[in-house]
Amino acid sequence: MTAKGTVLITGGSRGIGAATVRLAAKRGYAVCFSYRSNTDAAEQLVQEVEAAGGRALAVQSDVGDGDAIKQLFDRCDRQFGPISALVNNAGITGGISRLDAVEPETVRRVLEVNVLGTILCCQEAVRRMSTAHGGTGGAIVNISSGVTRSSGASEYVWYGATKGAVDTFTIGLAREVGPEGIRINAVAPGLTQTGIHAEGGDAARLDRTRHRFRWVEPRRPKRSPSQSCGCCRMKRVTSRAKFSWYPAVARLDGTSYCLTNFWIR
Repeated sequence: MTAKGTVLITGGSRGIGAATVRLAAKRGYAVCFSYRSNTDAAEQLVQEVEAAGGRALAVQSDVGDGDAIKQLFDRCDRQFGPISALVNNAGITGGISRLDAVEPETVRRVLEVNVLGTILCCQEAVRRMSTAHGGTGGAIVNISSGVTRSSGASEYVWYGATKGAVDTFTIGLAREVGPEGIRINAVAPGLTQTGIHAEGGDAARLDRTRHRFRWVEPRRPKRSPSQSCGCCRMKRVTSRAKFSWYPAVARLDGTSYCLTNFWIR
């Protein structure tokens, strides 16, 4: 275990998760991250971290499965010791459609990954971090979404509902375990260029939906996915996530940091 501790990041093989893995490792944390199916991307990220002198462990896991979540945390414990921070980043949209056209199983799966997975991962983290359980405290960051403000109408209103649930859960759990040494916050990115759009069947979503948004700052030139795209810079997301778990920050609990810089026309 490193001097700064261990961070567990769900959905860490790509996009915001991978950028957070890189940042945490760069800051001196041992990083355990989960991934669903892209073994090549996960192994490549581990090699990248280790080549830079960091420590990383990739664990294939389905965060929509309670037993798999327990195994993920146990594996992290064995490799790096107790975690000091958790980033609940794994999430899916379930594709693009109106509510009256989506299959119930799709909605159920999105709820399992985005809501149940977040709750059960927090449960495992609290059992390890809480001073009531003999832990030394820690921090949890739940990745929400700017869709809670923009609604996701005609695209995936159920996805927006799951992220709204994450925001509410964050507030409640922060009040519940804050006195036990655990700081909990949420980060709500705006449109960000990651693989989640292609996986949902709409790889060109950012370009397709730009006309629907009114920008409140000049649009910056496009950068690589690890830097920025659309209206939310990747560096801004990962920096806010890191700030939310960093031990040196003032105690801020139950806050959802909205990183959108647009609103619906």
